[in-house]
Amino acid sequence: MLDISVIILTYNEELHIRRCLENAGRFAKEIFVVDSFSTDATVRLAEEMGARVFSNKWVNYATQFNWALAHLPITTRWVWRMDADEYLSDELIDELHQRLPASPPGVNAYTAPCRRIFMGRYIRHGIIPLILLRLFRTGCAQCENRQMDEHIRLGSGTVGALRHPFYDDNLNGLTWWTAKHNGYATREAADLLLTEYGMADNSLNSGRHTARVRRGKLLYTRLPLFFRAFALFCYRYFVRLGFLDGREGFLWHFLQGFWYRALADAKVYETKKRLGFDPGRIRQYLSQNYGAASAAHGPDENKE
Repeated sequence: MLDISVIILTYNEELHIRRCLENAGRFAKEIFVVDSFSTDATVRLAEEMGARVFSNKWVNYATQFNWALAHLPITTRWVWRMDADEYLSDELIDELHQRLPASPPGVNAYTAPCRRIFMGRYIRHGIIPLILLRLFRTGCAQCENRQMDEHIRLGSGTVGALRHPFYDDNLNGLTWWTAKHNGYATREAADLLLTEYGMADNSLNSGRHTARVRRGKLLYTRLPLFFRAFALFCYRYFVRLGFLDGREGFLWHFLQGFWYRALADAKVYETKKRLGFDPGRIRQYLSQNYGAASAAHGPDENKE
């Protein structure tokens, strides 16, 4: 096994936990599950499969992950951040075995491409490439504390790039998905407002791709409400050929690229209208309510 500890945050993940742990067991020396007091069989299954399980009250994703970094008995040189609905491809596991033992000094983290599987279908087209920092040297990084798109923030050193992907493959149905994204839309609206009014901390050492995504979000906030959601859907579905992935592709791009983002815009509009479209009142509201990231969602991150 490689000198890697995997950290998995869970809450009611009995549908995914066995697949996730079997995958992590192919490359990691230590596997830690930090559970938020699940009411299903998550903890029992994780313990049966040999994971070391810890429990901690949920506040938000960043707080929970940073608690894990501070309190887990990690003895390995590297840490991999993993969600319960994810698994690494065979090619990525092979790449880790080949490259990690010879990692150059000063390279303290690695990114890897994230691929989407939606309703059982790999979404190949339309998606803007998603490259996430998931592997880092122990003690060199933390999770940034923000409303949406929480990334690993590297404290020192440079970021390398792994070529092969891991997969985001959630097995829950559309009712679960839409309920989850309704919650995400509330957080997305807050993040959009914080960004629009210059109150978001966008400084981040998490790889060049993440920096480009953050710059793109700054541009997105300058576009008109609702139009920007429709424009994003058209860009993904028609320009980037999302229609080639059939019905599942249409549902993904419509729901995630338009409906979810239009819902976030509706919540932005609702907030501005309630505050009389007064920039001073809006800034005061944001400062009082979102001075620190907070959320009542589950442990899986929103990978955008």
